[in-house]
Amino acid sequence: MTRFALATLTPALLLALAVTAGGLWGAAALVWMTVLTFALDRISPAPTPAGRGDGRALTAALAIVHLALWPLAVWGVGGASGLSPLARGVIFFGFGLFFGQVSMSVAHEAIHAAPRWLRRLGAAVYVSLLFGHHVSAHRLVHHVHVATDRDPNSAPMGLSYWAFLPRAWWGSFRAGWRAEDTRRARTAGRRGLHPYAVWIGGAALSALLAAAIAGPGGLAALVGLAAYAQAQLLLSDYVQHYGLRRRTGPDGRAEPVAPWHSWNAPHRQSAAMMLNAPRHSDHHAHPGRPWPELALDAGMPVLPQSLPVMATIALCPPVWRRLMDGRAARVAARAAA
Repeated sequence: MTRFALATLTPALLLALAVTAGGLWGAAALVWMTVLTFALDRISPAPTPAGRGDGRALTAALAIVHLALWPLAVWGVGGASGLSPLARGVIFFGFGLFFGQVSMSVAHEAIHAAPRWLRRLGAAVYVSLLFGHHVSAHRLVHHVHVATDRDPNSAPMGLSYWAFLPRAWWGSFRAGWRAEDTRRARTAGRRGLHPYAVWIGGAALSALLAAAIAGPGGLAALVGLAAYAQAQLLLSDYVQHYGLRRRTGPDGRAEPVAPWHSWNAPHRQSAAMMLNAPRHSDHHAHPGRPWPELALDAGMPVLPQSLPVMATIALCPPVWRRLMDGRAARVAARAAA
């Protein structure tokens, strides 16, 4: 647990110092999340065994850290923080990376947790980044229809990330809304607000808070940071399911989700920074399993590089396809054998 805490809390501290103390703290945060993480992944690429424990304390602490950093980011990037344009640019990318790789991973783990208070805390993180609908779409659509055409967040072979991005965002928004409507219709007499009223209303409230903190610049900062973070989450979805499809049986139903329907990465440092999110096959097999206990077993498809590196490669579709199409075809052939 110490390794996970250091990997996630260190850049949070550096970013807070970047806004309050200036100097090179923002650059140090960027180096931590990029160069150092890449180097440590290369030095120690072998996976650690699955651990024990539910990880709730660190998950909750990181969600609270995110909510504390959020106004600092808005003010530092878009407000009267006194930072130079260069420093604002550095902390924009620093906070954007942290929100996209750490905060989004934390929210993902929280919404799968058993305690209602922790699920709500995870939803608050998503809402603060204008992405509340992901709570509905991820649990009710992605986990049900992953690796099929019914899941907007599962990319078929040949689809570039740039074509996938708008399809996944808007497709998951609509699919999540429909899934919530269906769930409410099945529960006679269900009361309370529609979840999408919460997601949309929460986004509006986040925008108002950003404007109150730092005026129009704060609102622009929030929109930019949220877009950057969302693009990273969707990039992870793209990479972790690219080209892997579930076969359809004679009854028209997709086969059960199996380990070969997700890509995985064994690298220790990036996995620590993302709370074992790269151990994706086990998560889909056991969505309620705490992140410290996720395992990486032989037979699970493995990416040729760490998840952050593969995400970067995916930004260049010709290189991505040369690297991944053959691998995805081989996984499909082994699954069909």
